[in-house]
Parts: sequence; C-alpha cells; structure tokens
Amino acid sequence: MTSPNPSAKSSAHSAVLQSANPFFASQAQRIAFAREQFFEDGQRPTGLVPEPVIQSWIRCIDARMEPAERLGFDPVTKSRISNVLARNRQLLEAAQADLSQLDETLAGTACKAILTSHDGVVIRSTPTTRGEGVLMPIVTRIGVNLDENTIGTGAPSISARTGEVSVVRGAEHFFVGIHVMNCAAAPIRHVNGQLAGVLDLSIEGAMFSFDPTVMVRQYATIIENHLFEAQSKSMLLVRFQYSADMLGSPLQGLAAIDESGRVVYLNQIGSSLLACERVPHTQTTSESLFGLGIEDLLAKSLRAASHQHVFPGGLKMWIQVHLDAAQTSQATTAYPVFAQGLEDHPETIALTESLPSVLETTLHNANRALIESTLAAFNGNVAKAARKLGVSRGLLYRRLGAWSR
Repeated sequence: MTSPNPSAKSSAHSAVLQSANPFFASQAQRIAFAREQFFEDGQRPTGLVPEPVIQSWIRCIDARMEPAERLGFDPVTKSRISNVLARNRQLLEAAQADLSQLDETLAGTACKAILTSHDGVVIRSTPTTRGEGVLMPIVTRIGVNLDENTIGTGAPSISARTGEVSVVRGAEHFFVGIHVMNCAAAPIRHVNGQLAGVLDLSIEGAMFSFDPTVMVRQYATIIENHLFEAQSKSMLLVRFQYSADMLGSPLQGLAAIDESGRVVYLNQIGSSLLACERVPHTQTTSESLFGLGIEDLLAKSLRAASHQHVFPGGLKMWIQVHLDAAQTSQATTAYPVFAQGLEDHPETIALTESLPSVLETTLHNANRALIESTLAAFNGNVAKAARKLGVSRGLLYRRLGAWSR
C-alpha cells in the first residue's frame, strides 16, 4: 500500500466526520476511526491523528509491514550493544544526573524514561516503583531497537526523523501489539546540531496523568545543554539570557568560543536569541556576536557572578563566561593569552585584588607549568618556546628570572 488516494465520495464522508471530531466519545474512538479510514478504506485520516503519525504509517506500509505482525523486541547483538554504549558514552555521562532526577520525579507513577541512541537503540532506562505492565520491561531493555524499521510508528522514531517533540498514543502505534503504550519523545542534539539521541517517556495501559511533552522537552533540553558543555570542555563557554534567573536553566543560551575568539557552536536557545546558525557558516567572532574579544572573555571568566552586558545590536542581556577550573592547565595551552600575562589586563587586575589566594596560585602554577613544559620540549631553547607559546622572548626571560630569585 502506498499513500492513500481518496475518492470524492469518501473525501466528503471524511470531511463530515472530521467536522464532528469534538463529538467522538473518546480519544480511542477517534484513533480507531482513523485506523479504519487508513488501513481498511485507504484514506488519509487528516485531522484525526497527527500528520507525523500518518507519514509513519505510510512508510511502514511501503516497507510491507503488517499491523498484526508479532514483534519480538529482541535486543541487538551483544557486540553491537557494546559498540553503541561505547559510542554514546559522552551522552550517557551527560544524561546520568538528569535521568536520576527524572527517575525521582516519576517514582510515584508507572512511567519510564528511555534514552536511545541516534539510531534508536535503548542505551538507558529508568526503573519504576509501580507496576510496569507486561510490555514495558521488554521494550525498555538495553539494546532493544525502537527504530521505525523495527517496531513501526513510535514517538522515539518520529522525534528522530522530525527533530521535534512528538506524542504517540495507543492505537496510533502502527503495530497492534503496542497499542497498550502511550509515549512522548524529544530529540537531543550534539553541539553541531546533529541528532545525538532521543529521550522518551512511556506508560503502559494508562494515560499520562500530566503533560508529557512539557516534561520530556525540558529534560531533553537540560541533557542537551550538559552534552554541549561536555563537548566544549576546551573552549570558553558563554551563558546568556534576558534574565539572570534563566542562566543555568533549560532556557539559557550557550556559545562555545575557541582560542582565536571564533564562535564555534551555539545551542538552540542561543541560536534563536542571536539569530545565528548553531554552527556559524561564516567566520563569526565573539567580538561581532557579543562585543567582547577573547581577552575580555578570558578576564570575565574569572568572575563567578553573572552581569549585564550590552550586545553589539544594542540588546542588553545577562552574561556569564565560564572556563572550567579543572581545565585551567589545558586552557593555558589553548589560549596563549593566559601565558602572555592576562593578569596585566585592566579588568583582571581589579578582579584579582579580591580573588582568593588559591585561585591566584592556581593561575600562577598553570602559567609556570606551561612555560616549563614547553621549554623542556624544545631543550631549553627560549626562542622556539616563545614562538610556540605565541609570546615574546623578553616575557619568558622575565618570568624565568622572577622564578629563579
């Protein structure tokens, strides 16, 4: 069966019944009528079920799937499970704390949260404290493939294809054997905007007692932001929003800046706030986007608090610049300006007067360790070490002289 081709008579009949949608006694009756139209009469049930569900049904029919076909839900091979878990290690780490929190949120319900890889394989699922039903424990095993080519229409596969939040209720699932399930899903993206995985909320034999789209969207965004931060470890991270209260929330804008001051990635919120691509196609600098050069950003990274900043377009937003303290040593390599005497930057001088001595010591040690390791790599050749660090020989001589006193 291919895409339905309705006759004029059946189209008129469909239009009459669709206009009476509000009078369906239940959602189940509405979906049952949609299935009758599609699977028995070959008509497109527009308005009765979401368009992404109809598109999925069409693909399943074109793939010669049968709605009554029995599904095994067998996990993929052990070697593939191992490979999938290894490839998605960063996603799993980024989602770990959030899934634990989501588990606590869902503890009093019969819902499960499921995290899949970009190609639909289950890589993590939360437990439940209430009865899970018969199908849930089988569907949510690590390694089970929830892709459309395997289990037909489902929220995870629709979200993976559309890149949007989706809901699939009961008989909207293509296969009859899954009609006891209700699920909602949202995509999770890598820093480059490509699909990293999908977060799904599922419940068996009952309706959700809350709006699952709000919850799954929020947690997927939180996980996506944590993944963004993990994948931008060696860069400066800029957080920004209209309100200071939104910084650190799912609504914060994020931007990753490399050592040259180039804006490498933005999260979805940041992209929308600044009307810029998630991965800028042209050379977009921090100066042009934020009105702050790399030295300004590095200096501001020493501040713990956020502050208001006027962007080049005149918009005033709250901004916070972050450089992971655990990455300070690597940052001195990535950002030679750290070794060029960032402590002499006007804003940094004012800041460091009130900074704890432990931070001053950390920066001092990081600079010294970088210079000493670079000198060792060049067998003590100051000229070569200076070129590698991007600083003058005079600066190195002054530093070495100070340390020898």
